[in-house]
Formats: sequence, structure tokens, C-alpha cells
Amino acid sequence: MSETVGFLGLGNMGQGMALSLVEKGFPLRVWNRSAGKAEPLVARGATLARRPEEAVEPGGIVVSMLADDKVVSELFAPGGPLLSRLGSGGLHISMSTIHPDTARRLAREHEQAGAAYVSAPVFGRPENAAAGNLFVLVSGPEPARRRAAPLLAAMGRTTFEFGDDPGASNVSKLCGNFVIAAAIEALGEVAAFAEKSGVGAGPVLDMLTNTLFACPPYQNYGKQIAQRQFQPAGFRLVLGLKDLELALSAARSASVPMPLANLLRDRALASVNKGRGDWEWSSFTLEAAEDAGIGESVASGE
Repeated sequence: MSETVGFLGLGNMGQGMALSLVEKGFPLRVWNRSAGKAEPLVARGATLARRPEEAVEPGGIVVSMLADDKVVSELFAPGGPLLSRLGSGGLHISMSTIHPDTARRLAREHEQAGAAYVSAPVFGRPENAAAGNLFVLVSGPEPARRRAAPLLAAMGRTTFEFGDDPGASNVSKLCGNFVIAAAIEALGEVAAFAEKSGVGAGPVLDMLTNTLFACPPYQNYGKQIAQRQFQPAGFRLVLGLKDLELALSAARSASVPMPLANLLRDRALASVNKGRGDWEWSSFTLEAAEDAGIGESVASGE
């Protein structure tokens, strides 16, 4: 691809995703609220944009990996400088985890400006992002998905198509994050049970994650929980809480009861209220440990 691609949002995931694109030869113009996070990318050949709209070529492609619905909506506001510059023929690939209804509204607003909007949230950790080894969920108009495909292939190992509805991939991402949160809660309860029974969390979680549940989410989070290794965070608890809130909101819109999601949201909220919002999101399992009367002992990881 010879055209310069804009990339907005260089957090833990965005920086790795942008790095993967640069290393695969995509010309990038990058922007982040904290410009210092762009330095590793600029050192590898990306161009720094001082304002979001400077990252965008008229009629070009912009990729965003932003924190939440509010930030995406503000940057791509109708009539704002960014969407106006993207304009006719432009394509926005939004890779943030946001509410499905937000994605649908943004798609309508982009269409009114002559641009296309594709939702493409991902599963994976920062190290997967840097290696171009993410699972990508994509939905939106078929011609726009076709245009986005080379970029998504460069960032992911597998792309899953969810059709023309721009909100569909966001629904699917929230389903996945809910299941991961449920697995984390189960691991946390098992760890408390094993520890309080004198067996030890480590041996039990090691056995489970190498037999019945031998897959990366169980193995990675099982290790964190056994070692109480919650810092530094690959995915911050405050963002996990945001995703659980989004899942509950979207489920209410669809008239779907999700009692377990309510429990998980309350676990995460309680932990955020105790000052753990910037810890790894598996730290909400400390709630299960504390309920069992097991004192807090947390490794910093630093």
C-alpha cells in the first residue's frame, strides 16, 4: 500500500498495532494525545501529526484505537475538522471497543460526510499487537471491508467477518470480553478455595490450565492470579469495567438478562473503588480472595 495511513491512539494496544503496520511497510502518520508515545514509531519511519486531522489524507484511510465511546465521538464529530478532512471517499477503521449503537451512529455520520466506517475491534494482548498476531472482528459495508482488508491482515492472524451491520463486530467483541471476565472470576474463586483449603492456588491453577482449560486466556490469567501479578497492566481494570458496562447496556437494549455480567461489573467496580483501576483487570479477583478472608499480597511486577 503506497498511500499514507493515519493512525490515532497509541496506548498499550495502539502502539503495538501501529508498529506492526510500520514494520510491514505501511506509510503511517500517527497521532496521540501524549505525543511522546509516538517517538518509537517516528524512530521507525512514521510521521508525527500534531493534531488528529493532520494524520488524515482527504479521501484516505484512518485507523483509530481510542479509549472509549466519548473520545471516538468527540474526535469524529460531524462537521469537525477530522471527519471533514477525511471527507468523500475516506475510510475510518475503528478498532476501539465501543457500544454497538455508537458504532451505528458513527457509521451514519460518516456516510453523511461521504466517508465509510468499518468496525474492527480485536482480541489479543499488547505483545500480540506488536507481532501482528491479533484476532480481528470486522463489520461494515462490504466495499469498505474489502478496502480495509490489507491493513487488518497486517495487524491480525485471523479476521472474522460479521456482515454489513457496523455494530455487529462490537456486539461480538463484548460477548468475548464477557466470557473472558467470567473465566477470570472462576479462576479467582478457585484460587481462593484452593488457598483457603491449604492446597495452594498455584498447583491447582497450573493443573487446570494445562488440562481442562489449556488455552491462552486461562493460562495467562491463571498465572497472574496465582502469583497476584497485577502490575504493570496489559489491560487496565478501568477499561475492563467500561466493557462490562457496555455489555450490560447493549444486553438491556436487546432485552437480554445477563445476571453473571452484573456480578462481574460489581466485582470490577468494587476493585476500582479500592484504587485498582490502573492495575491489570484480572486484579478484580482480589475481591474473591478478600471475601474468603485471605489477606492482600500483590506483586508489583516492576
